[in-house]
Amino acid sequence: MQITRSSVDTVKGPADWFTGDVYIDAVAAALAPSRVTANLVHFMPGARTHWHRHPLGQTVFVTEGVGLCQRRGGPVEVIRPGDRVLFEADEEHWHGAAPNRLMVHVAINEGDADHAVVHWLRPVTDEEYTAPEAT
Repeated sequence: MQITRSSVDTVKGPADWFTGDVYIDAVAAALAPSRVTANLVHFMPGARTHWHRHPLGQTVFVTEGVGLCQRRGGPVEVIRPGDRVLFEADEEHWHGAAPNRLMVHVAINEGDADHAVVHWLRPVTDEEYTAPEAT
């Protein structure tokens, strides 16, 4: 067993990855040869990622609040605490908070052989973000 005391500060999510106020806390970065990372991501109401994809997929586990997510070509889906969302390898998607609620999730990713974890794309438009939710 190894206990590591965090010495890393919460960081604000960069504007070229996110729309709105997003804050990130590093949770895990496994030792080689593992390439798994995990981050606790706090989305303020209305905040969201840009469209992006992960070479080896991503799992998001919602811990607090109400969020929205969408894969390219699919409907906007509501996500709540306890929900696990699996985005397939290279599936373009976005996720974030609902317009009037914050949302916190753990994002679990694995880097590929070149250590790439994510490929960022364009921002989610307001029209995409406010599209009708799946029923």
